Amino acid sequence: MSTAVRVGRSSEFSAKYAERVNPQWVRLLDLLEMNVRYERCAGTELFTADGRCILDFLSGYCVHNAGHNHPDIVRALQGELERCGPAMIQTHVSDLAGELAEKLCERAGGRLQRAFFCSSGSEGVEAAIKFARAHTKRSGILAAEHAFHGLTCGALSLMSDRFWREGFGPLLPESEFVPFGDLAALDLALKSKRFAAFIVEPIQSEAGVCVPDRDYLRAAESLCRRYGTLLVLDEVQTGMYRTGYFLAAHHFSVKPDMVILAKAMSGGLVPCGAVLMSRAVCDSVYSSLPRAFVHTSTFSENGLAMRAALATLDVLEREELGGRATETGAYLRSRLGEALRGYEMVKEVRGLGLLMGIEFHAPRQLKLRAPFEAFRAVHGGMFGQIVVMRLFRDSGFLTQVCGNNFMVLKVAPPLVVTDAQLDSFVEAVRDVVELANSPGAFWSEALGLAKRAFRA
Repeated sequence: MSTAVRVGRSSEFSAKYAERVNPQWVRLLDLLEMNVRYERCAGTELFTADGRCILDFLSGYCVHNAGHNHPDIVRALQGELERCGPAMIQTHVSDLAGELAEKLCERAGGRLQRAFFCSSGSEGVEAAIKFARAHTKRSGILAAEHAFHGLTCGALSLMSDRFWREGFGPLLPESEFVPFGDLAALDLALKSKRFAAFIVEPIQSEAGVCVPDRDYLRAAESLCRRYGTLLVLDEVQTGMYRTGYFLAAHHFSVKPDMVILAKAMSGGLVPCGAVLMSRAVCDSVYSSLPRAFVHTSTFSENGLAMRAALATLDVLEREELGGRATETGAYLRSRLGEALRGYEMVKEVRGLGLLMGIEFHAPRQLKLRAPFEAFRAVHGGMFGQIVVMRLFRDSGFLTQVCGNNFMVLKVAPPLVVTDAQLDSFVEAVRDVVELANSPGAFWSEALGLAKRAFRA
């Protein structure tokens, strides 16, 4: 896609948002020239009010696995609304929840035999903390450094990066961290027998799409069994066929005690999440008649969310999008690797399925190193945001850098992405990298962005 994209500034529709919701978000999007109004979204395509088409290569951080507004999911939700069935009665047994739980547990396999439904990944992490403590009678929670588990207080307690934690006061006590992939550190921590759970992403998305060694998770599972700690996998971004398999865990032949799902579960249309767990863990919480409702959530089994999740699962499997994620992911990594080979600022292209990252590093050439270091001193994310801005404005691709590693561009299009769209993306990335690897427009753009940021 070679047509230049003109990007409008904040307008009347965003003025109300700035006044009543979050003015800094509007200012940031204005600064990055990404404040556009989307009027229709379908598949991988986002259509703006001024008639342009943006291709989504972020998927709402892995929400839109089935693509935006998949017609079958939309029809399923319309049908659920039209039948006027039980949506939020609370004191009833949801047939849709039972059906969905069965399907999710069957596909997850291993020890996972029960499901608790919630509205988001963060809420799922909160539930996993409570269930693990109830089952083990321990209070400590262990997590991996640079993880991203969510921004509620319990989930935030399992994130080591200061940016997310700063200003929110004391968080959950007895939460500790070990380096991702470091089995010796994990062994040392777990042998204290203080931890109820080791909560970890099978692939660290926001840390830079970090894929562990093939044996890491199996060894982590073995250590957890030895020391009586539950292994909890956060598959909020990696689940629902994003990496090819239903769970990323299936790449590593690991059998966790709990798995947290959300984001892509309901096609991006209704908030929905789930915690899958063993029967033993579930029974530790719902241990008697009086405790039948000791942990619940108002919207956990609402009819629209359950129907949307069932329809999404059907679409993903009927259209064989897991297989497509495997094939197109391998194709895209290969094409990107070829196109970016030889550019000194490109360190690596990595990932699984259609979750991948392009990692950049500091240039060696003095003529590039000097401006790079100057802009990194202004803000660590300056280089990555110029890449994101240019991809959006000049080529019409929506992307973003990883939340805990600003030098990695996340690449996660909907699983329905076409080969032609992949080829256009490779061309657009190569064009931006070509600019970045020579003095001139890219770096002057960064200087202009820095000046605008200081004036904002």
